[in-house]
Amino acid sequence: IVLFSEEEKAQLRKFTNKSYLLDKRSRHRVYLGLIDILLAYCYEICVNEGDKNVESSWNIRKLSATLCWLEFSSIHDVLVSFGRRVLCYPLHRHFGLVTRAFEDTVMILQLGKAAVLKCLLDIHKIFMENDPAYILNDLFITDYCIWIQKIKSKKLAALSESLQKTTLAKPDIGFELEELEAAAVLVQEEESMLKAAGTVSKQQLPSSESETSDSEESSSTSSSETEGSDSDERKSSTSEDEKINSLQGTLQGERTAPLIDCNGLRQGTNTSTFEVSDEKPTVSLQSTSVPGKLIEELEKQMHTAIRLSEQPEGLATASCILQEQEENSVSEPDRFSNDATGKGNFLEVSSKTNPLLFLRSTNEDED
Repeated sequence: IVLFSEEEKAQLRKFTNKSYLLDKRSRHRVYLGLIDILLAYCYEICVNEGDKNVESSWNIRKLSATLCWLEFSSIHDVLVSFGRRVLCYPLHRHFGLVTRAFEDTVMILQLGKAAVLKCLLDIHKIFMENDPAYILNDLFITDYCIWIQKIKSKKLAALSESLQKTTLAKPDIGFELEELEAAAVLVQEEESMLKAAGTVSKQQLPSSESETSDSEESSSTSSSETEGSDSDERKSSTSEDEKINSLQGTLQGERTAPLIDCNGLRQGTNTSTFEVSDEKPTVSLQSTSVPGKLIEELEKQMHTAIRLSEQPEGLATASCILQEQEENSVSEPDRFSNDATGKGNFLEVSSKTNPLLFLRSTNEDED
């Protein structure tokens, strides 16, 4: 028993009462068009499982040739047209969908005109929700809903029997489906054979792969050992170079460091020279000393010079003379003695450089 919902009853109340005067030929075409519309609706319900979407109206109006203003002369032509459209237009294209829609249409026709009217009302609702498809309601679906209520149930039963007796095969569609399917089967068999050959070759080559892996491991270990030895040598050489460079820097600093006291005079009397080689550092020390008496005399002369001189230039010239005397005493220690000749030489040198020292020396001679 087919029951109508309140919404469907409201749809039926909106339809006006009409009477259709059709001849035998026109009535035959109307029946064939009804089969075509029901096939498209059954495909839509089968693919989307009863859920409506934005493509539902498009599927129905594209798969139904009747809604595209086409007419048929036999049920077989309806099935061929529907089969071709299913394999061309929609997203899901398969010959099994054609047979499934065919079986569902036969079952709906067997249920009677109430089941057919319920399907037509659902199509009417789908077209009303779509902008370009609502026109098809005014042209086809509304008239079908009114006309189906006035026909006899025996007519629909006979129509379902004739539709059930009609068969549709793949060669009838004319798309060479059997040849394409045979080619697809051959491709699948070739792919399966290639996969089987690949698995067999992989199974036959485990020993060779293990040997190659062992050789690669040995080569990698040897290369790592050589790299380790090279890195150790480089580290040792760099450490030795760093030690030598640090030693050279310290020795050069000691050589060039100024030995000046608070009064501006040199403190050190020893000179040292260093010789550094790449392999082992060797230090040679050469020192010369000044006699103690000469140092005492130089200190006395320095103090007297500072007392007599009032200008700072005298201190600078005295320091220069003292430095020259120190160098001369280091190079020629025997020249300066306590005799008269040595004293005269010292006076001659000092009188040429500074007159203050000459006055100081003459005063000492007079005393």
